[in-house]
Amino acid sequence: MSKWKRYLRVSGMLLGVLAIILALGFVERNADRTPLHDLQVKVSGAEGVRFIDEASVRREVLEQGIAVMGTTLGEVDETRIEERLRSIPCVAKAEAYHTMDGVLHVKVVQRNPIVRVINSDGTGFYIDDEGWTMPTELAHPARVLVVTGHLNEPGARDGVIDIFSTDSLRNRFLSDDIHRLATFIRSEPFWDALIDQVVVRADGQFELIPKVGGQRILIGDGSNLEQRFAKLQLFYAKGMPMTDWRRYDRIDLRFADQVVCTERTMP
Repeated sequence: MSKWKRYLRVSGMLLGVLAIILALGFVERNADRTPLHDLQVKVSGAEGVRFIDEASVRREVLEQGIAVMGTTLGEVDETRIEERLRSIPCVAKAEAYHTMDGVLHVKVVQRNPIVRVINSDGTGFYIDDEGWTMPTELAHPARVLVVTGHLNEPGARDGVIDIFSTDSLRNRFLSDDIHRLATFIRSEPFWDALIDQVVVRADGQFELIPKVGGQRILIGDGSNLEQRFAKLQLFYAKGMPMTDWRRYDRIDLRFADQVVCTERTMP
């Protein structure tokens, strides 16, 4: 191929790219002048999570005046829409974009709570799977693990916070330990089905309250969860079939290679 033909080929490719860029710019400018005529909303989340619905999102976008039907797409502040929706405590993610046919699309992902914390004074909050707190005053409460006892955690008074954000928060409070325990219980179907309440004692130790048996299961400070739950599972498999579940008042898993049981005092 001669240098002249090679030059013509490269020039043709560059002109083609330039034409595509100009065409895209023309299409985008025309799209910005297209009137907004529809709002499509999609709300997603974990199964059973129903904190916010499509109608609520539509009200936030339209009734707050962030987007107005009939205005051009170029006038719609999609960044403001996303910021507004992310400010809602139960919303983890929000995305807003438009298409050239005049439709505004809004997608919302709800937070996925895994534990409900109830402080000693009765105030409470949820912690989601990513470690963010959220209020409990919602239309549809979540059915999750409940932690009560000697607690004064900041999520109830400080709104939406990241429990892993600062070392001082983690050192002074138990929210990160609660999150780790709830995550572990939730990850194992057997424990998730068996345990629905945890009590924090005055010394900061965790006690599990199973749905059956009536025992209190002491697991300590929330460390070494894999080993302690493995001991408990072995005890359930090997020890419990040999006796009545109701015989024991407390099961203590804090000691290495031991399961210490306290018999219930009979009236």
